[in-house]
Amino acid sequence: MHHHGYAWLGEKATFDQEGTRRPAGPQPPPGIPQGLVDRYRRAVIEFPTSDVPPIETAFWLMKPPSLIRGTWTELKEAGEWLGTQLAEFAPRYASESDRDVARLVALVNAAVERLTWGGDVSLGHYLKGTVFHSVALVTCSPNRSAPELSCPLPQVPRMPLTSSASPHPTPGT
Repeated sequence: MHHHGYAWLGEKATFDQEGTRRPAGPQPPPGIPQGLVDRYRRAVIEFPTSDVPPIETAFWLMKPPSLIRGTWTELKEAGEWLGTQLAEFAPRYASESDRDVARLVALVNAAVERLTWGGDVSLGHYLKGTVFHSVALVTCSPNRSAPELSCPLPQVPRMPLTSSASPHPTPGT
């Protein structure tokens, strides 16, 4: 088992456009309102390549490998990356309580605990102004909530849920 890190920084209005955050479902049946057909077409075009965080954390695995910010087999390293992401943006968090160092440490510790049993982690914070910061750690090979999703990195073999995975470093990280 390994974990991929993803991060996004952008306008809250973009984040709120759920159509770009959902994979396309089944083709709409004939006779439905044009607005729904348009939303479907938009999802087909935009979701696969959009860097906007998906509605479900596991859906990051459906995105291109170029969006992966790091891959780790060691939980400590994944936690350190998450802590660095939070620390980098914390001074800009809109909420003073979100900037609290003890709270950020607790978030990282809870995230590492979740990763130990194969869970995913997704955190988001409003920054001053209209900007939103999202960061995620996604368990891979397999993902507990979506085991049918393949690892976006072809060189990383899929491991059964019950095995202890050997390290598979990601080139360039």
